[in-house]
Amino acid sequence: MKTDKLTIIPPGHPLTGRVSPPGSKSITNRALLLAGLAKGTSRLTGALKSDDTRYMAEALRAMGVTVEEPDATTFVVTSSGELTPSAAPLFLGNAGTATRFLTAALALGRGHYVVDGDEHMRKRPIKPLVDALRSLGVAIEAPTGCPPVTINATGAFAENRVVIDAGLSSQYVSALLMAAACADAPFEIALAGADIGARGYIDLTLAAMRAFGARVEQPTPASWRIEPTGYTATDFHIEPDASAATYLWAAEVLTGGTIDIGTPAAEFTQPDAKAHDVIAAFPSMPAVIDGSQMQDAIPTIAVLAAFNDKPVRFTGIANLRVKECDRIRALSTGLNNIRPGLAEEEGDDLLVFADPALVGQDLPAAIDTFADHRIAMSFALAGLKISGITILDPGCVAKTYPDYWDALASLGVQYKAG
Repeated sequence: MKTDKLTIIPPGHPLTGRVSPPGSKSITNRALLLAGLAKGTSRLTGALKSDDTRYMAEALRAMGVTVEEPDATTFVVTSSGELTPSAAPLFLGNAGTATRFLTAALALGRGHYVVDGDEHMRKRPIKPLVDALRSLGVAIEAPTGCPPVTINATGAFAENRVVIDAGLSSQYVSALLMAAACADAPFEIALAGADIGARGYIDLTLAAMRAFGARVEQPTPASWRIEPTGYTATDFHIEPDASAATYLWAAEVLTGGTIDIGTPAAEFTQPDAKAHDVIAAFPSMPAVIDGSQMQDAIPTIAVLAAFNDKPVRFTGIANLRVKECDRIRALSTGLNNIRPGLAEEEGDDLLVFADPALVGQDLPAAIDTFADHRIAMSFALAGLKISGITILDPGCVAKTYPDYWDALASLGVQYKAG
């Protein structure tokens, strides 16, 4: 969307039609990396083509992997199984999955690598992963605790066991799991504590690893044992993105419409699919919602909660402060721009003081998206029922859902640009 701002015009009718969400970002970036680490040719179908996955694909190309794109939802990846150092730093924008996953994988490479990102990525923590890799004898530096990360790799870990603090992000565990299958001996990963952000994403990682030939066991809920199998090239189909589906589920219940996304909620394997049952309860969503295991769905539900029949407290969402932006602050700021007092931060909880009477009001509000795709897409939902909602930097949705505005338009939503 080539405009600085976009004002949503409330449709005034139920949204009805069929929209196919893009492929899962989380699964696409896992599959791209595993295909890059596998010797041979892998065909990834149903894939997401967005900023985040293009950064991963470009990084692989820079390290000698052939990545072809025969159509809009397919990557064909051909690799020797080695990621050779590139002449320039690997630039990964604000793609957290690509940055964390590649950092661990390159620790088992050979040579000098630099993993970097944009100004937003340079504020996102990677220290727990760097500390874990350093404990394995890897020469790795991240002076600010965030990217850029410099790695001088020798092709092996000095130890066969690592303890990782995954309280900030499950991506640290996923990164180590995927790298560990390329080690030269059986490898064990253990959590430093019981806390782990969005454990369901670990299941996505394990499923993708096994599809590419890895053997992983989980002796305890807080440890994994990975065999040194490496990876085998394969054909792999990627399911639609559950996080993207949440916007469509919410638009459906908010307008009383019927939106067919082509995949029943029960068939998704991604953690954010848990949001479907919460969204389906609208306008009587629970008074307390634990977002710890469906973190990327919380912006969707928080905006929907503004129209709920009772206030909602969101708990277990501290990790949202270190996403693409501080999403707790972005949500409270945006909701209070719509109407002062609509939201409040209480520690790391977010309280949304629901008001069904917001429907039909004219409440001009410019929503600062903080360059965060999920803030843009979730606040667009408010514009379905309130006049005057303007999304700043609407193009930021390209990070994971480039066709989002077209998808809403196909259901009858109109906009005013500029």
